[in-house]
Amino acid sequence: MNHVNHGTAPVGASRFALVVSRFNDFVTDRLQAGAIEALTAAGVPADSICVVRVPGAFEIPIAARRAAQTGGFAAIVCLGCIVRGETPHFDFLASAVAHGITAAAADTGIPMTFGVLTTNSIEEAVARAGAGVSNKGWEAAVAAMETVAALAQIGRPSTVP
Repeated sequence: MNHVNHGTAPVGASRFALVVSRFNDFVTDRLQAGAIEALTAAGVPADSICVVRVPGAFEIPIAARRAAQTGGFAAIVCLGCIVRGETPHFDFLASAVAHGITAAAADTGIPMTFGVLTTNSIEEAVARAGAGVSNKGWEAAVAAMETVAALAQIGRPSTVP
């Protein structure tokens, strides 16, 4: 079984943006590496991958929206790491980021994948950012490629109301 493209159309000609949070970079750097590995394994040239670093997870949706609005990317892979603490901050932040990414994708029509870890501990986050296909960055990149291929099968939206 091909773990990269799952039989979908080639994505080598597509450009992808990775919007990556710098907060918890010991995890997000690994997510980024996994996403790049998945994309290049599927034939996406390295120069067709644009990495945009933002301060934290809260800033991911606005950067993803801006990347989509350029019209230069087939999909946006959103990568971050939010670890639960002792206050409700985790819940508000995780919800805001998820809703922001969802709204940006719906408003722009550009697929955006959610590779933002929301874990109870640093250990859980590190476990989800390991090497290979179980890396959540890898999974988010594969989901982006599969979505691009699925949308290509459907075709472009009609301008007729």
